[in-house]
Amino acid sequence: QLQLMESGGGLVQPGGSLRLSCAASGFTLDYYAIGWFRQAPGKEREGVSCINSSGGSTNYADSVKGRFTISRDNAKNTVYLQMNSLKPEDTAVYYCAVSPYCTDTYVKAHYFYWGQGTQVTVSS
Repeated sequence: QLQLMESGGGLVQPGGSLRLSCAASGFTLDYYAIGWFRQAPGKEREGVSCINSSGGSTNYADSVKGRFTISRDNAKNTVYLQMNSLKPEDTAVYYCAVSPYCTDTYVKAHYFYWGQGTQVTVSS
C-alpha cells in the first residue's frame, strides 16, 4: 500500500524549532521531488519548500527563507523540513507531496500524491 506520512508537528513557542519528517512506504522517493505545503485555517494551501530527487536543488517560499531547511535521506526514504525561528504565522497543517520536479511555482496540480498532514502550532 502506497503511503506518505508526515510527523514531527506539535506545539512550540515563538522562536522555537521543529523538524518535520515525510516518510514513504510502498514506493521509493528516490526518483521524485518532494514539496512541503501548509494550510492555515481559512487560507489556501501554500507551497513552503521543495527539493529535487537528488537533493541538489531546493526552493523556499520567501516567508520561510533563512529559517527553514529542507533535506532528504533517500536511504531512509524520508524527507525532512527543519524549521527554526518559528513565528505564530507559521501555524498550519503541514503536508508533504510528491512531484516529478521542484519549481518555485508550487502548482498543486503537479503534486500527485499527498500525505495526511501534521499540525504545527506556534504560540506562547
